[in-house]
Amino acid sequence: MELLDLPRQLMMSDSPTEVSAQTDTIRFVLDGEVIELANVDPTRTVLQFLREDLRRTGTKEGCAEGDCGACTVVLAELNRDGTDLEVKAINSCIQFLPTLDGKELITVESLSDKGDLHPVQQAMVDLHGSQCGFCTPGFVMSLFALYKTNKKPTRRDIDDALAGNLCRCTGYRPIIDAAEAMYGAATGEDWLRQPAAKQAVPKNRIDALRDLQRSEGMQLKSNERRFFAPMSSDELAARLASHPNATILAGGTDIGLWVTKQHRELGTVIYTGRVAELTRLETSDTHMEIGAAVPLADAMTVIIEHYPGLDELFLRFASPPIRNAGTLGGNIANGSPIGDSMPALMVAGTTLVLRRGRSRREVALDRFYIDYQVNDLRPNEFIESIRIPLPGAGVMLRSHKLSKRFDQDISAVCTAYRLQLDGDEVVSFRMACGGLATTVKRATNCEAAVDGKRWDEATIKTASQALAMDFSPISDMRASADYRLRATQNLLQRFFLETHGKLDDTAYTYGR
Repeated sequence: MELLDLPRQLMMSDSPTEVSAQTDTIRFVLDGEVIELANVDPTRTVLQFLREDLRRTGTKEGCAEGDCGACTVVLAELNRDGTDLEVKAINSCIQFLPTLDGKELITVESLSDKGDLHPVQQAMVDLHGSQCGFCTPGFVMSLFALYKTNKKPTRRDIDDALAGNLCRCTGYRPIIDAAEAMYGAATGEDWLRQPAAKQAVPKNRIDALRDLQRSEGMQLKSNERRFFAPMSSDELAARLASHPNATILAGGTDIGLWVTKQHRELGTVIYTGRVAELTRLETSDTHMEIGAAVPLADAMTVIIEHYPGLDELFLRFASPPIRNAGTLGGNIANGSPIGDSMPALMVAGTTLVLRRGRSRREVALDRFYIDYQVNDLRPNEFIESIRIPLPGAGVMLRSHKLSKRFDQDISAVCTAYRLQLDGDEVVSFRMACGGLATTVKRATNCEAAVDGKRWDEATIKTASQALAMDFSPISDMRASADYRLRATQNLLQRFFLETHGKLDDTAYTYGR
């Protein structure tokens, strides 16, 4: 093992070995070699490490908040049963370095070996997908993730893959052309750089990551800062009891901004991404059980299987790099009044399993929020899992998002509806809204105006009027109070028309 002259102790080995009991280093794979880091600041970002420590300046900093995509890199990690690799694009500007432990990091420099361009890079050159070039590495990495996971993408798939990347030069058309053309140069080779010191028989990438998996939780300390990555819910509960002021880190898509934008000093960080119970995703005969640390992308896939009416909502939920890192539990715990997942989960009848010490309790999501970013979590308590009931026969669940941009924009209004009919009679109706109050909340007066009534224009008119009793929205940079209320009433009317087949149930009308 060689010690390199870098600002932080960086060690590289030609071949991975079994992880020892030592827990003061992090280990991950880069270009076929194992990187081992000691004395790591728990809140140092992957972007800082790449640019300042390794001098890999291909990865750019644009916004430092996960919006522009210039910093996009790709992570490969073992799937749930350890038999294959999952490849995901993420924003390195808000990803903390210790979260790389046990994974493979792929940067734009990783794609070209011996001077040969990767098919993605070659397509970008051939189709003139770059002008000033600043955003280009991020686009290349997002396209590389698409290239590795989808061999026949539709136009919608391409648009979604690029939703987290902004370009001010090209107008996107040549980049989309490159996305469509990049498969023509495929050769079946891995196209990733190999270690500088060539091995006679390079170790399989899956085996390399298996060697790096830990059997016990990780602990890091740098000066007065500490980082814990427990492996079980019991260990997580114990860590929180011992460190009640610790920051709980899930995907980092919110907490990352505390560091990069607000310059907060986080003393102790407890990471949930390795907790077995919090990373489970199971479906029973009655409900989906989604661990609080399951990435949004994985959770959404399962939810849409059972509630296909939420397809467009989740397509418009942030960008793939954010969905790949952020978690459903983190989105719920954050409690933003404009959080897009909560209205749909509320009307579905979702409950939260909360844990503190050895005790657990179950709370309905529509009772979880008390005030603006104030919830029912008690000291040292955390969300362990999210329980979403499966739909009953004849249940329709849909959601509408209103924002200035289609992709990666914060909602002015987000609405969700759950409707069950018996002929023309309403058996059950639920509606929840984000963006209209200090919390996401149910529209109880509107619901009462619909339950047990005929599902017709007269009922919808009465229900729309009742919405004015449910909400007193504010005016801000995204919309005025009057606009928000009128839009919510119109969206309810739209849902009614959709259920009668008079309107398409999606705004995405091309590339399908």
